[in-house]
Amino acid sequence: MNVHLIDGTYELFRHFYAVPTALDASGMDVGAVRGVLGSVKAMLDDGVTHLGVATDHVIESFRNDLWAGYKTGEGIDPALWAQFPLLESALEAFGVRVWAMVEVEADDALGAAAVRAAADPRVERVFICTPDKDLAQCVQGTRVVQLDRLRRTLRDEAGVVAKFGVPPASIPDYLALVGDSSDGFPGLQGWGAKSAAKVLARFGHLEQIPDDHRAWGVDVARAGMLAAVLRRDRAQAMLFRDLATLRTDLPVFDTVDELAWHGPTPAYAAVAERLAAAVHQP
Repeated sequence: MNVHLIDGTYELFRHFYAVPTALDASGMDVGAVRGVLGSVKAMLDDGVTHLGVATDHVIESFRNDLWAGYKTGEGIDPALWAQFPLLESALEAFGVRVWAMVEVEADDALGAAAVRAAADPRVERVFICTPDKDLAQCVQGTRVVQLDRLRRTLRDEAGVVAKFGVPPASIPDYLALVGDSSDGFPGLQGWGAKSAAKVLARFGHLEQIPDDHRAWGVDVARAGMLAAVLRRDRAQAMLFRDLATLRTDLPVFDTVDELAWHGPTPAYAAVAERLAAAVHQP
């Protein structure tokens, strides 16, 4: 069997800005929810049998306690934010396993589900359906891969190395150095994608980078500057790596059989009627 793990937060955002507003009988915009459900149905029609969807039921997580600048729900369009609970309940009514995350993030749930699914010898391949670079750390060879359904691109371990210059295990270290603007932490001053990739490709992890920058294999003058920054801000770099490291020990499911889709539940009829009756707005 193959397992598909879907980033529901990404999908809801994507559809909110891609499809027209559609108001239900109460005046609530449900267009994005309808779009995501249609996308999930298309996957099932294409032969997907085992799947789960993770959402950020609450945008803030434990990471906000670690770094004051970490992403929050501030600035999210209220019409989009209001659709998260509806998406979760609609997917559950449709018979799809949903992880609505509160203290941790949807990315953590996806990572945990990928690890658990890959541990089952019956699983041939795990598709993590998101373009989010955080999830690159969970890629394993050609068996656990990232699928960008919008751009129709697949990224296995070789693809991660080709994209970032480092293997999946070094992705949190890479993000610690270069930063992640979508998550709200800046990385270290002067460290760019090329320098981080070159140094980490040689040493793997932050704590393994030697103080002697002459061993780095980077331009000596520039390496000296980068080494000075790393010495000064090493503790911050370790914090950023912690922020970027997914928590994959979450109890997302006991057995992969729980992800099998057996069809909509009886509650879905009312959901489908509500969504179908929504009227597009110009």
